[in-house]
Amino acid sequence: MRPLLAHVTLRGTLRERSVEPVLRILRAVRERNRFRGVLLDISSGGGAAVASHELFLAVRRLNAVKPVVASIGEMAASGGYLAAVGARRIYAFPDSAVGSIGVLYPHIAVKKLLDRLGVEVDLIHQGSHKDAYQGYRSLTEEERAGILAMAKEGYDEFVETVATARSRPVAEIRALATGEVFRGRTALRLGLIDALGDHEEALEELGRLAGVSPRRTVRVEPPRPFLERVLSGSLRSFGPALRGGLGEALEDLAWDGWRGG
Repeated sequence: MRPLLAHVTLRGTLRERSVEPVLRILRAVRERNRFRGVLLDISSGGGAAVASHELFLAVRRLNAVKPVVASIGEMAASGGYLAAVGARRIYAFPDSAVGSIGVLYPHIAVKKLLDRLGVEVDLIHQGSHKDAYQGYRSLTEEERAGILAMAKEGYDEFVETVATARSRPVAEIRALATGEVFRGRTALRLGLIDALGDHEEALEELGRLAGVSPRRTVRVEPPRPFLERVLSGSLRSFGPALRGGLGEALEDLAWDGWRGG
């Protein structure tokens, strides 16, 4: 069987449910010998901390056994950048938004608005701080300090992870970890990425690392549900939709066979 390179796409806000299909793909590609390297095509502004860290770990595990080159499109910020640093090399466009190393815990209190509207909310609870994070009241100084401590712990872990992945001193990364994003050209100068280039140039680098021609690249995506495909196809014409749906169902069976569930 001739070797292949995989093109895996990561888009949008990172949440546990939204990243699960990507995690399955990365795991399957790691286990399938035919794939010798992965182009991770990223355009994401980040999202939930756990989902972002899961992606980083999945990319790092994959990169430990076969090369991964991250190619940043519009943006790889916060958790999106964390996922990218698990790769062996990071490419970005000159105008890509890169970085945003930081942690955010938003708290919106609507008590004053509810008071103006004449709405009263009673939260029946046990535990002195159980009602603190429902958004109905402002935080006490003690509660604010607790959230700040959590944010600092997460921030320190983020900084240390990036520093280790990029082989940089923690102090250098901490100086860049202001939560701001940098243009790709600036990110290159600061050492947050490895090179400027488009997806094709990133793929050329992947081919060099993996020893496989970039022409042997296949896009690997989770298959759409069979029913969704049949229904969407039926809007065009019933016959082709039925034939196409059956064919794609067989593709799904093949996909399930090699992705390992």
